[in-house]
Amino acid sequence: MYSALILAAGEGKRMKSALPKVLHQVEFKSLIGWVLEAVSAADERIVVVGHGGEQVKAALGDSVRYVVQAQQLGTGHAVMQAREQIAGSKYVLVISGDTPLITKNTLDMAFAYHRSGGNDITVLTAHVPDPYGYGRVVRSYGGDVERIVEHKDASSEELMISEINSGIYFFNTDALLPALDKLTSNNAQEEYYLTDTLEIAIGEGKKVGAFLLGDHNELLGINDRAQLAAASEIMRRRIVDAHMQNGVTFIAPQTAYISGDAAIGRDTIIMPNTIIEGKTVIGEGCVIGPNSRIDNSRIADGAEVNSSVVVRSAVGEDTHVGPFAYIRPNCTIGSGVKIGDFVEVKNSVIGNKTKVSHLTYVGDADVGERVNFGCGTVLVNYDGVKKHRSEIADDAFIGCNTNLVSPVKVGKRAFIAAGSTITSDVPDDALAIARAYQTNRTDWKRK
Repeated sequence: MYSALILAAGEGKRMKSALPKVLHQVEFKSLIGWVLEAVSAADERIVVVGHGGEQVKAALGDSVRYVVQAQQLGTGHAVMQAREQIAGSKYVLVISGDTPLITKNTLDMAFAYHRSGGNDITVLTAHVPDPYGYGRVVRSYGGDVERIVEHKDASSEELMISEINSGIYFFNTDALLPALDKLTSNNAQEEYYLTDTLEIAIGEGKKVGAFLLGDHNELLGINDRAQLAAASEIMRRRIVDAHMQNGVTFIAPQTAYISGDAAIGRDTIIMPNTIIEGKTVIGEGCVIGPNSRIDNSRIADGAEVNSSVVVRSAVGEDTHVGPFAYIRPNCTIGSGVKIGDFVEVKNSVIGNKTKVSHLTYVGDADVGERVNFGCGTVLVNYDGVKKHRSEIADDAFIGCNTNLVSPVKVGKRAFIAAGSTITSDVPDDALAIARAYQTNRTDWKRK
C-alpha cells in the first residue's frame, strides 16, 4: 500500500490555546485521531511533531512513529525531516493532521486514481464557495495541473480561482525525494512549500494529477475555533445520519452529539439533548434521553436512560435508569433493575431485578438480586481515610433512611428497619433495628 506522513508540528496560533491544534476535538475525538482513522489502510503511519510534540506523543502513544521538526519552516521542510522513514516506501501519502473530515473511502479512491492514472504526484482538490486562505490550483488551458500557488503569493487573477489545494498528496517516492532537494524558501513566507514539488515534477516531465472531490467539506482544515465548530457540526450530522440509515430514531437529530466510535442498535430511540461519548455500545430497542449523557458504557437491549449520566459502566437488559440518576465509573447494573430519581451508584454491582428507587447512594457495594432499597439509603463507604466495601445478599429489604456503615454484610432475606444505622453484619432472615426508642412527653408544649 503506502506510508502515511501526517504533518502535526504547527503551533496553531489562531486557536489561542495551550493545547496543540491537532489535539483539539471534533465529536469527542482529536483532529489527528480522525486523520489517523482515515489513513488506517496505510502500511505505516508517521507523525511529524514539533510544537507541543510531547503532548501529541502522550496522546497517540506507540500507535505511530514520530519525526521531529524542531523549526517549523513549512510543509516541504516537514517532509524533509522524514526522508529516512519514507525512503523504503513506493508510495507516500502526505496529509495534514488538522483535516478531520477526510474519509478513508475518499483516500482509497484517490490512491486508486493515482495508481491507475500512472501519476507521479496526485493532489486532492475541490471547488469551494470561499477559497480565502487556501492555495489555488492553477491549470493549463487543457486542464492539466501546472502549479499550486499559496494565497499570499497569488496574483489577483489567481485569487479568482475556486479550486483549492487540500494539502493532501499521494507521491511516488522516487518523484518526491529528488524534488525535495530542489525546494527553496524564495516566497512571501520564506518557507519550503511542499506544493513547489508539483511544479518541479512537471518541469521534469513527470505526471501530476488532481483528484477532484465532490464534497469540499472533506478538505476543511482547522485554523481557529470557528472552523473547529463548523467541522464539528458537519461531523455530528454525518454520524447521526449514518445511525438513522441503520435503523436508529432521533427525535431531534440537531440536538444529538454522538461519538464516531459509538454503536447503536436498531429501533433504539435517541431523545433530544443526548450525548453519547467514546466507544459506547447501545443495544436494540433502547430509549436514551432526553438530557442524558452516556460515556464509554454498554447499555443492553430494552434499557432506558432518562435524563441521567452513565460513565464507564454497564447497564443490563430492560433496566430503567433515571430520571436524574448518576451511574459513576466501574458499575455493573443487572437486568430488570430500577435505578430511580436522584440515585447515585459508584463502583458497585447491582443484581437483577433490584430496586433503588430514589434518593439513595450506593458506593463500593456488591448487591444481590431482588434487593429493595428504601428512600434515603446511604452506603457510608468512606471513613475519612479509606474506602470500604459492603455486601447485600439476595432478597434483602433496606428500609427508608438507612445508613449502612461499611464494611458490613447484609444476609439473604434480611430486613432492616427504617431509620437504622447499621454497623455490624446482619444474618440471613434477620430483622435489624438500630435506632433510639421513641419517648412521648405528654403536655410538653403546654408546659
